[in-house]
Amino acid sequence: MFENIILILDATLRVSAPLILAALAGLFSERSGIVNIALEGKMLSAAFAAAATASITGSVWLGLLAGIAVSVMLSLVHGFATITHRGDQIVSGVAINMLAVGLTVTLGRFWFGLGGQTPALTDESRFTAITLPGADALADVPVIGMIYSQLFSGHNFLVYLSLFAVPAVYWIVYKTRFGLRLRAAGENPHAVDTAGISVAWIRYRALIIAGVLAGMAGAYLSTAHSAGFVPNMSAGKGFIALAALIFGKWKPVPVLFGCLLFGFLDAIAIRLQGVELPLVGEIPVQAIEVLPYILTVLLLAGFIGRAVGPKAIGQPYVKSR
Repeated sequence: MFENIILILDATLRVSAPLILAALAGLFSERSGIVNIALEGKMLSAAFAAAATASITGSVWLGLLAGIAVSVMLSLVHGFATITHRGDQIVSGVAINMLAVGLTVTLGRFWFGLGGQTPALTDESRFTAITLPGADALADVPVIGMIYSQLFSGHNFLVYLSLFAVPAVYWIVYKTRFGLRLRAAGENPHAVDTAGISVAWIRYRALIIAGVLAGMAGAYLSTAHSAGFVPNMSAGKGFIALAALIFGKWKPVPVLFGCLLFGFLDAIAIRLQGVELPLVGEIPVQAIEVLPYILTVLLLAGFIGRAVGPKAIGQPYVKSR
C-alpha cells in the first residue's frame, strides 16, 4: 500500500508539471486583465515546435527555446488583437486554439509525413530523469529511502522547474513593483494610467511572461512526458489549467494545490486502468480517461465557493483623455 501511494504521488508530480506551468501563465495574463483561453493552443503549438526542433537538431534545449518562441509569438498576436485593437479576448483565444489544432497537424504532415506526428525522439534529444545526490544509496532504506529515491528523485528538469516556479511567481506578483502594477492593471487600470504608467505595456509584458511559461508547458508534453509530438496531444490540459487557476482564485500557492489535485485525479485514473474492482469488475478505459474532466467540472461547480477574478478582466482598456 505504501509503495502504491508513493507511485501515485510520483505520477501526480509528472502529470501536474504542465498544468502548473500553464496555470501560472494564465495567472500572469489574467492578473493583468487579459483572459487567456488560448493556453490550450499555445501549449499545443509549443509542443509541436519543441518536438520538431529537437528532432531536427538533436538538441532538447533548442527544442525548448523553439517552443517558448512560438508560444510568445502567439501571445503577442493575442495582445495585438486584444490590447492594441481592443478585440474580444475570448474570440481571439478561440481563434488561436483553432489555428494551433489545424496548423500543427498540417505542418507535421508536410515536414515529416507521419500523419501529423514528429519522429520519435531519442534520449539525447529529450528531457530525461535526473537522479538526485544520494538517491541510489538511500534506495534500500525503509520509508525514507523510497520517498527520496522514488518521489523526490527521478524527475526531469521541467518538473523541478515547475515546482520552483511557484515561489518565484509569488515573489514577483506580491513582492515586486512590477507585481503591484500587474495586479493594479487587472483591478483598476484607470488608476494605473493616472499614475503615468502604461497599462498596455504592463499587459504586453504579462502576456510575454505567460507565453514563456505556456511554451515550457507545451515543450514538456512532447520532449519530457512523451518522446515526440502527436496531434492534439495537449488534450484539454490548457483548459484544466484554467480550471485550476479559478480553483486557486488567481493566487500562486492555491493554484499549485489545484494543479496537484487535478494531477492526482489523473494519476488515479491511470492506475485504475485494467484493475478489477469488487462488485464492479474492470472499468472501461473510456470511463477512466474521462474521470479527471468530470471531477474538474464537479469541483468547479460546487466545491470552491465563489471565485471572483480581477475586476477589469476581459475589459479592453480605453485610455482616459
